[in-house]
Amino acid sequence: MKKLALILLMILVASCEDVIDVTLPENDIRLIVNGVIRVDETEEYVPIEITVTQSSSFFETNTVANIKNAVIYYGTPNLDAPEILEGGGVSNLTELEPGSGKWVPDPSFDSDQRIRVQNINEGDVFQLIIETEQERYFASTTYVKSVPIDSLEQGDQTLFSGDETEVIVTFTDNGERDDFYILDFDFNEYLVTEDEFYQGQTFVFSYFYDADLALDTDDTVEISLLGATEAFYNYMNQIIVQSGGDQGPFQTPAATVRGNITNITGIDNDDVKDNVERSNNFALGYFAIVQEYKKSIVIQHEEN
Repeated sequence: MKKLALILLMILVASCEDVIDVTLPENDIRLIVNGVIRVDETEEYVPIEITVTQSSSFFETNTVANIKNAVIYYGTPNLDAPEILEGGGVSNLTELEPGSGKWVPDPSFDSDQRIRVQNINEGDVFQLIIETEQERYFASTTYVKSVPIDSLEQGDQTLFSGDETEVIVTFTDNGERDDFYILDFDFNEYLVTEDEFYQGQTFVFSYFYDADLALDTDDTVEISLLGATEAFYNYMNQIIVQSGGDQGPFQTPAATVRGNITNITGIDNDDVKDNVERSNNFALGYFAIVQEYKKSIVIQHEEN
């Protein structure tokens, strides 16, 4: 009798199963541009590399975008007409390997398409144009300086779990300008800060690595201090807040954060004066040229 009851129960459960169609959200397919270029002024060339992908439908990974061409214009803005760039040049880009989505200075040109570090100055403007078969995108940014990291030290303080790893960062702000900084703590960990309350002073603060990272003795952590325009600072701040600090700046966040990549398709035509009517048609990501200083620290833990 018990066996019969069990069979009947299984039949009833099976007969109650319904197929439910779940309507997934329809995401706009967008270009994603990883265009943050970090400049080490001790090197000969600016390390130009732009990665271009496109967002996919829900639950699918991003794919490499089909780009027709990409080019960077650079120079010093004319004092009377800032839209005119002087003393710079053009860097035509090509895909590093077919299907890689990585665009670098094209070596096939007669002239060197690489940009020499000695030829750029703080305040120089860089303009990026990306063209697909259907659309054209534009971004403009200003080269921003940073300052060296004075020191990195491992501390012994903790926060909540008691297992965090403290690193004490020290740097000295340049008192002759208003600075915005982005700190890259490795492992897709970022922090932003501005010098409003420590202009021209030495700034010391602690950063705590979560225990989930499981930093072991002799692990090396590389920390970078990047200069940033105020617009780039604000962009990264939004990304950090919306992602909860667990995403990089070029993964799609929970809510779309708009960078500085503008869709300019048709703007040079007489019928289209601006892109106000297409304000929702833009690319994700950011284009920036910033100075970077790096320093490493080797983690040590006391043995129990």
